[in-house]
Amino acid sequence: MEPRAVGVSKQDIREQIWDHMESQNLADFPRPVHHRIPNFKGSYLACQSIKDLDVFARTQEVKVDPDKPLEGVRLLALQSKKTLLVPTPRLRTGLFNKITPPPGATKDILRKCATSQGVRNCSVPIGLDSRVLVDLVVVGSVAVSEKGWRIGKGEGYADLEYAMTVSMGAASNETPVVTIVHDCQVVDIPEELLEEHDITVDYILTPTRVIATGCKRPQPMGITWSKISWEMIEKIPVLRSLRAREQQAGKDVTLQGEHQYLLEPGRQQAVPLSAGRRPPDTPGPEANSMEAAGGSPPGEGAPLAADVYVGNLPRDARVSDLKRALRELGSVPLRLTWQGPQRRAFLRYPDSAAAQQAISCLQGLRLGTDTLRVALARQQRDK
Repeated sequence: MEPRAVGVSKQDIREQIWDHMESQNLADFPRPVHHRIPNFKGSYLACQSIKDLDVFARTQEVKVDPDKPLEGVRLLALQSKKTLLVPTPRLRTGLFNKITPPPGATKDILRKCATSQGVRNCSVPIGLDSRVLVDLVVVGSVAVSEKGWRIGKGEGYADLEYAMTVSMGAASNETPVVTIVHDCQVVDIPEELLEEHDITVDYILTPTRVIATGCKRPQPMGITWSKISWEMIEKIPVLRSLRAREQQAGKDVTLQGEHQYLLEPGRQQAVPLSAGRRPPDTPGPEANSMEAAGGSPPGEGAPLAADVYVGNLPRDARVSDLKRALRELGSVPLRLTWQGPQRRAFLRYPDSAAAQQAISCLQGLRLGTDTLRVALARQQRDK
């Protein structure tokens, strides 16, 4: 099946494949396949071909996406006694879960462990400091080309998971990538549709073919922070932690539209320039104070955001003065809350480590003739 070439977009290709699989009854549960990594009839057969790949035989730790058509690969990994890592759904609670079948698990139990229910019930979380070394990545796809170009369902999670894996040192540019698709999902994809954060694939497995793409396009070398939005930072705690690490290591972690982030004088909240108001799901100052005191949203086990109190601001100080100083010191916060009449401000950082680092940088900072007072927001409140 060949996509229309004139003015084709990634979404055009997705829609064409989804429509074709539904109309030709190639899709399997769950249906409809639109807006999904499509499960297809024959997916288990396609998964079996991975046993014949040297890269699978050599692997010790394999990361397999939680998509339904990859269930057969997850089962084979467990049967081969390989370490199986599965990304947490939408990265809400971390990056990986390690699937841990019970001792003496039968084939039926392993089969259940390979399902989405097994991923939830038979796994333990893997933290950023865990010493994992992924030597094979298996991803789902909506479309792939024989050259190795890949299109996902459009949310970018597979690309982000790969980039985060590289950033935490658990994978490298040499880590092979495999995808499992129906034959109709192998199409021509214009190279100009590829972006720098897109991953490519080395092997394509279908019910009838094993395709070695020989792709030479370099994989992403880590997270492209300029593609990450404030909304993603708020929703993915592990992403905040990685950003704090890379910021402390001196890397450029400027987010998408961060240079447009401003604070309107007299307001009690930060305002994105592009929107003119705070996104509705962004916590306000009250939420910040609660988190700094030790509160956390239910179910989140990731590091909490922390606030830094900045006091003794000059009476004539402006927001731009403080923002300029923060940029020069390399301590740009996630959010700046300005309370000029009270001669204070609050800076929000992704976690307590980043907040402590900022406090060290800001000690002794002067605006005009006044030396600012800097402390964790909770400490200042207690005092």
